[in-house]
Amino acid sequence: MTIGILGGGQLGYMLALAGYPLGLHFRFLDPSPEAPVGRIANRVTADFNDHHALEKFSHGLEVVTYEFENVPVAAAKFLAERVPVYPPTVALEEAQERLREKRLFRRLEIPTTEFAEVAKREDLDAAVRQVGLPAMLKTCRMGYDGKGQWLLRTAEDVEKARLELPEVPLILEKFVPFTREVSILGVRGRSGEIVFYPLIENHHRGGILRLSLAPAPNLAEGLQLEAEDAARKLLKALGYVGVLCIEFFEVGGRLLANEMAPRVHNSGHWTIEGAVTSQFENHLRAILGMPLGSTAAVGVSAMINLIGEIPESAEVLNVSNAHLHLYGKEPRAGRKLGHVTVRADRPEKLQQRLAELPEFFRRPEYCLEKVLPELLVRRA
Repeated sequence: MTIGILGGGQLGYMLALAGYPLGLHFRFLDPSPEAPVGRIANRVTADFNDHHALEKFSHGLEVVTYEFENVPVAAAKFLAERVPVYPPTVALEEAQERLREKRLFRRLEIPTTEFAEVAKREDLDAAVRQVGLPAMLKTCRMGYDGKGQWLLRTAEDVEKARLELPEVPLILEKFVPFTREVSILGVRGRSGEIVFYPLIENHHRGGILRLSLAPAPNLAEGLQLEAEDAARKLLKALGYVGVLCIEFFEVGGRLLANEMAPRVHNSGHWTIEGAVTSQFENHLRAILGMPLGSTAAVGVSAMINLIGEIPESAEVLNVSNAHLHLYGKEPRAGRKLGHVTVRADRPEKLQQRLAELPEFFRRPEYCLEKVLPELLVRRA
């Protein structure tokens, strides 16, 4: 069976690596002739809106999926008329537009932060009066890893942002004084079977995910079930098939949904070595109608993103149970070049192994200085 994947970045790369042991074949479509998947699979270089290329791409495919949520909905719908496409296009439509996404959360009674529409620049003052400060102003479409976002703490911040705003729809969200950020990965199969991975604790710098801990330490009673309930509502309402990630703020022992991603997710990379079945394999199982695999964690894991530059491979691999993944990308500031997952059977051993990582990881952007002293206490 050949799986078609829209997008040729690292998520597609890891989907293919998970699928080859299952005897699957892959065909990718990506506008960039430098997309990493070209090293391991058949890659069609074409624009997502090129119907002629999409038509040819679809021939002989068992199913189509995507590895990032900004695939043009029209392209996904065009392919859905020719071959099954999962997750369904409605999930793309909801996730690509932040205002629609927040309204969906409210409609399904999933707690989320207060928000207001900013259809044009002139609406900003009214939105600020409604939501209050501090607040996050975001473009409704596109924008990720901190792009297209403005933190407004004061009236001066509002005036400064006003001068920078693009002429596009925006959303103003009340800033939440959260304890931490967590995410959950849910998987729904074509038969309706649903499984969940443990909650994951995430640390960001500059709007980019830097470090994930799994399972999330020191969870208040009921938080895992609360996250699963929110994910289950979305999976069923959207008729979803595949992996869905929901990111939450933990506030006062409860969860507020921030956003969702209708695809395999960066915060789930730890599952390759740290879970019985990786998120990538389970996504493929789901879209092909196969039984879903166990999502149980194997010990405890920490996943560290490599942003902009990479360490010496030998220095990382010298640490026991450290796993290095490089994506084959040219180094560039702010670019995700790979990740390292460190796994252990118990928290004390994980702390020891993280402390053994080379000096490269002692920089503040990798967040280990904050996490290492707390890890044992918070997992007690």
